[in-house]
Formats: sequence, C-alpha cells, structure tokens
Amino acid sequence: MTACLVIQLARFGDLVQTKRLLLSLCAEPDSEVHLCLDESLAPLARLLYPSVVLHPVTAHGTALAKLPPGEQARLLLEKNVPAFRQLAGIDFARVYNLNFSPLNYRLAGLFDPERVRGHVWRNGQEVVGQWARLAMRWSSMRRIGLNIADFWAWHHASPVPAAAVNPVAQGRGGGLGVVLAGRESRRSLPPKVLAALVTALLDLRGDAAVTLLGSAAELHAARQLERELPARHVRVLRNLCGATGWAGLVDTVGGLDLVLTPDTGTMHLAAHLGVPVLATFLASAWCFETGPYGLGHTVLQANLECAPCLEAQPCPSQVACLRPFSDTGLVRYLSTNEASHLPPGLTALASQTDELGQSFSALAGPDPQAGLRAHFRDFLREHLGAGQGEPSAVLNELAERLYTERDWLIPDPESSAGRFWPWPSALRINDDIAAC
Repeated sequence: MTACLVIQLARFGDLVQTKRLLLSLCAEPDSEVHLCLDESLAPLARLLYPSVVLHPVTAHGTALAKLPPGEQARLLLEKNVPAFRQLAGIDFARVYNLNFSPLNYRLAGLFDPERVRGHVWRNGQEVVGQWARLAMRWSSMRRIGLNIADFWAWHHASPVPAAAVNPVAQGRGGGLGVVLAGRESRRSLPPKVLAALVTALLDLRGDAAVTLLGSAAELHAARQLERELPARHVRVLRNLCGATGWAGLVDTVGGLDLVLTPDTGTMHLAAHLGVPVLATFLASAWCFETGPYGLGHTVLQANLECAPCLEAQPCPSQVACLRPFSDTGLVRYLSTNEASHLPPGLTALASQTDELGQSFSALAGPDPQAGLRAHFRDFLREHLGAGQGEPSAVLNELAERLYTERDWLIPDPESSAGRFWPWPSALRINDDIAAC
C-alpha cells in the first residue's frame, strides 16, 4: 500500500477544487490517499471523498480570533500537535502541499523534502517547487491563466482526464437555486440586480420552486431579494440561508435544476454533483481561473479592460463591471440566446475540457485573448510533457517570459516529467502577452 498526503488548508471552494488531484491519487494502483484540512471542513470532505483518510487540523482559527495572540498560539498548538504527530508517523511516499501559508510550511517540515511537491520546507527555508514558481510568474497574465483545479492536479505526473472529474451537468427536477453572495462582496450581485435575473429565469424555465442558499450572513440580502421578486415567485420560495449543514447543502444542491451563483464554494459543489451552473463572474473573479468544473455550465463574465481586478484594492471606477448585469439586454439574452442582446461588457461562455483541463469558449460577446490563451495552453502542455506540437514564435516568447535560469540549473523532482522549449535570444515579448 502506497500512502500519499494532500495538504489543503484553504476554504470550502478550494477543498472541492482539489478533486482532480485526489482522484488522480486514488486511481493509482494500491494507493491510500490522505488529506490534511481545516477541521471545519472535515464533515463536508467525508461526503465528497469517502475513500480518503482525513487529518483535520485547526488552520483558520476563526473561533480563536478574539483571544490574545499568545493564547491563540497556545490553543492552536494544543489542538494541532496530536494531528502533527500522527502525520509524522506515517511513511508517505509523496506529499502534495498546495497552499502558501506558514502552517502549510510547518506541516511540510514534518516530511523528507524530497517527497514534498508544491511548497517545501528545506533546511529551515521556505522553498517553492518549479511548477508553483511557474504559476507565480504567469499570475501576472491572469486573462490567460489556468484553472486552479488543474494547477493543483498537475502536481501529479499523470492526472485523470478533466472530463472524468465531474459528471456532465443535468437538471434534477428541484427548480432554481440562487446563491446570494460569496466571501468577496464585489463579486456578488446586489439583490435588485439579482432579482431581475431570477425573475427572468423562473419565467423562462417555468420552474415551480426557487431555493435561496447561503450562510446566516446572507439572511438580510435574502430578505431584500424576496421584496424585489414578484409575488408569484415569493409564494414558491424557500429561504435556506443559514439553515443547512454540510449534509443538507449537498442534498439540496444535488436535487436542483440550475444554480445561479457568483464564484462561490456552492458553485463548485454544484459542479461536483453534476448540477448545471449559471455563474456571474465580475470584479476579481475570472472564470478561466476558478470557473465551474466540467461540462454543461455557463458563465456570464464581465470583460472590461480592468478585469479581473484585485479585490484588496479600491475600485477606481465604482465597480463598473456590475453595470452590464443590470442592463435589460441581459434578460433578453437569457430569454432568446441571441448574441446581439448581450450587453457590452459581458461575455457568455460555455464550459469545456481538453487534455490540459478545464476551459471555456465564448457563446456570445468578445473574447480577445482566446488565441493567446490557446498558445498558452500549448506552452503548458509542452512544459508538462503532454504536447505534440512544434516550437513557434509565440511559444518561445512565452518561454522567455516564464522560464528563468534557476529552472535550468537547479534540479527539481517536479520537472522530471516535463521538457522545456529553447530560448531564442532574438525574440522579445510581444505586446499582446505583456498586456495580459
């Protein structure tokens, strides 16, 4: 029996997006897959990944936030040391450390650094593996980036096909689910804007039910939405904000026909369950990075020049990317699927998969980076040893931008499966690449 460990200490959506990597490890002959995660997500992980051995730790520490720092540290050690000892006692063949955080690095320090992929603790130093270093470099070109589920999955030498990760989405008969908001406020539609979309979808689909989903923090927004909806829809509305545990959320989402949602953990859960998603992506949300995984999903992506932005920085344009979602043309587009009705500033995209992973293709509206994104995916295929193409000017320019001398000179166990393009010194980065 070969034991492997995945350390995923981030939140709800990240846990679901780790699925392709976990499935790839589970597919190995005679494998035993372990997952270290925040204790608050352990009940959900048991539902999502019943064959995986869980090692819960206190990572987020939200219950300790009001305590003095010294008391927080003492309690965290008391809660986590037993789990650390258990992990250190297991002979893991490989450890996949997925997050860039102090606790992740301390956990990585429990293991032989030669066995760790991703973020490594080596001789008292925080070391980033080659694949993760490459991702840090392409993060400056977010419009052509890779889905994070695929980035994590390609820490594995041969991940399962992207099309095998989630079921092809189809309705289950339970009506429309509406997720009120995500963790980032600018990514969510205000109740009045959301109400117009909900009304259009209910009228179009003839659904007999609508279910509001979210935490207790969304109760106020849910009540505002109810006030904006026509009475005929309010009569068949269920408000489950703050009313479901993990099992209840899985059961509810798994029975819906469609989930209307911003970029949230519930969106990823719906995709995991094979329920169709209609996702609204704006502000810092970019579907090519974190869109719903699998086939049968649609994204309405804000495509202003400033998108995607950084949520931590103030918006200098008063969240202009929100305006197309309140344009009446969007309701007409949803009703007719006529591209001419889609408001300027939006692109409607359909989910698709290829050899590299998850992507999206435009149904309506502009996608000016589509060609460059295709070249970038070719570049990543060649880097990972999964491509069959020949060098081109664009691929060589990407190589010059993304590779450094360290990648050539320092051995890295993660690079053994890949091969690299040569660096022709005469080529320079073109304007399209630099603009991304």
